[in-house]
Amino acid sequence: MSNEDITLTAGDAEVTVQPGNGGRVGGLRVGGVELLRQGERFGCFPMVPWCGRIRDGRFLDGAVGRQMPLNAPPNAIHGTARDGAWKVARVTADEAVITYDLVDPWPHSGRVTQVVSLAEDCLTLTMSVETYDSSFPAQVGWHPWFNRNLGGDSEDVRLDFTPAWQEERGADHLPTGRRIDPEPGPWDDCFGMPGGVDVTLTWPGRLELKVASREEWVVVYDEQEAAVCVEPQTGPPNGLNTHPRLVTPLEPLEATTTWSWTRL
Repeated sequence: MSNEDITLTAGDAEVTVQPGNGGRVGGLRVGGVELLRQGERFGCFPMVPWCGRIRDGRFLDGAVGRQMPLNAPPNAIHGTARDGAWKVARVTADEAVITYDLVDPWPHSGRVTQVVSLAEDCLTLTMSVETYDSSFPAQVGWHPWFNRNLGGDSEDVRLDFTPAWQEERGADHLPTGRRIDPEPGPWDDCFGMPGGVDVTLTWPGRLELKVASREEWVVVYDEQEAAVCVEPQTGPPNGLNTHPRLVTPLEPLEATTTWSWTRL
């Protein structure tokens, strides 16, 4: 199949999947209202095989030091899969399955599979990384850009979540390793939610959307005027060094996030 945009529909919800643009969800419309910031770098992109920044682009892979390109100098950020074209494995009216084979500069072979599944009142994204070769550390996560304002005379979105802790952020925007009490925003910060990610975005009078995941890490970024980001992920920024999750031939790394909405 080609890697042209895919449109999924369920009820009055519509999702655009862009295999050719890094496997991202390019748009989510509910009742004709676009919830995601538009533009080729926005929507919601997959973060894989790592999330957020890697300090100096370097991580330990077993006993071997690895260097990733510094695409956010002096660090490497958000993985490699968002820069590549994904392949389409299967499409129905309300579900798309797309895959991406890890290539240089990532040092290991592996396959990423993302399932985008739409229902009338929710969108479920599932991503897995598997290998049939050597084991390696990895992370997966999502980086959605939700529109701060839905247009018309609507109010800006409000964020509501109750994390157990906040990762203290150093001057280099990376976690120091200390956990602190959650601080007020604006944020470009990682939070711990051991019971699972649970963040509610409310556009008053319009829509309430809940971002949920069984994972316990979420990065919240709301320092830009146009959008706010709520990013469920399998570990904190720089996690390839501090909280590595191993992908092995017997055990893939898999995560899911569900966004469910109700009209107000």
